[in-house]
Formats: sequence, structure tokens, C-alpha cells
Amino acid sequence: MSQLFVKVCGITRLQDAELAVELGATALGFIFWPRSPRYVAPEHAREIVRQLPATATKVGVFVDEPIELVTQLLDFVGLEMGQLHGAESPDYCRQLGPMRTIKAVAMKNGAAPAVGDFDDDVLILLDAHDPSRYGGTGRTIDWKAARQIAAARKTILSGGLNAANVRAAIDAVQPHGVDVSSGVESAPGVKDPVRLKGFFEALNG
Repeated sequence: MSQLFVKVCGITRLQDAELAVELGATALGFIFWPRSPRYVAPEHAREIVRQLPATATKVGVFVDEPIELVTQLLDFVGLEMGQLHGAESPDYCRQLGPMRTIKAVAMKNGAAPAVGDFDDDVLILLDAHDPSRYGGTGRTIDWKAARQIAAARKTILSGGLNAANVRAAIDAVQPHGVDVSSGVESAPGVKDPVRLKGFFEALNG
């Protein structure tokens, strides 16, 4: 298995971003959906990104925004990828350009959603279904159903991951990567250093 893609999402503070990268995060997520408790203003995200090494992929998280706004914010903040949590279509994803899209798909009632219409270069992120919060729920998903998708294409596993279950989740799903947010927090948007370190210790253990 190639190196695991590890994304720490909901970054709002420079010290959290720096620690995540130091511990081994390969990607950091900045949420621009205004209703999220982990929302970060683009100007603030830009200041954080400017102080981070180029080795970490910076990702902007959006929900059903006009494509023009998404591309504008990606450029303004200095982000490499957009993560889409709404009802964005395969054609919408293509407009971001090759290798620039993570499409979040909700696992509802344990069912493996249809993802075949999305181009192969779109990373599929599997998360728990929540029509009002769009992620960050802290709820795990059906790993058996997730494995079906991960076996067919590059998939990022999300949903309730933490130090206690991430190793078992990886063994069960065999994903391309994992995404963590609430499982390493002391409050929404505030990463807990002890939990963050424990998460990476579990990954590396």
C-alpha cells in the first residue's frame, strides 16, 4: 500500500496546522461553508497557508457554492484542491481541473452510494450522512460498504475517526487516505495536541 493520504480538516489556527504537518499530515482542510462551526475566513486561512511548508496539500471545503467563487478562493488563499460537500455534479468537478477535486459522498443507511459517474481523478471522500452539517459529525460509517468503493477507486475514509479506531478502520476499508476533524478536537475548530499526537501514534503504530 502506498503512503497513506492523511488529512486534518477544520483548521482555524496556525499552531494546529503546524503541529499536524510536523506529525505527518499530508493535507490540511480549511472550511469555507459559513454555517460550519469550523468556518475560517478566507483572509485568515490565507495567512495560515502562507506560513506552511509546500509539502502539505492545502484543501478548501465548500458546500454548493458557484464554481467561480470556489476557483477564486482557491487562488486567493493558495490552495491546491477543493473538497465539495454538497450536490456538486461530475461536470462541476471537472471545472476545477484535473487532480484538484475531493468529492464528499454521504453514506446513508449503510448503503454504498453510486460514485461511478465521477472521473477517476476525483478523490471520493466517504462520510456519515447529515443533511444539515455536511461532515464533522463524529459518527462512523459502514466500513464494509466503504471497502466496496475503496476497492474500485481512490477513496478517503472519514466519519468519526480517532486514535482508538483509525487503525481498525484502515484495516477494514483499505482506503487511499483518511480524514479527521472532530476526533482530534477539544472544541470545533480547536485541535487538541494530545489527541492529535495520539491519532498519529495510532496511525504509525
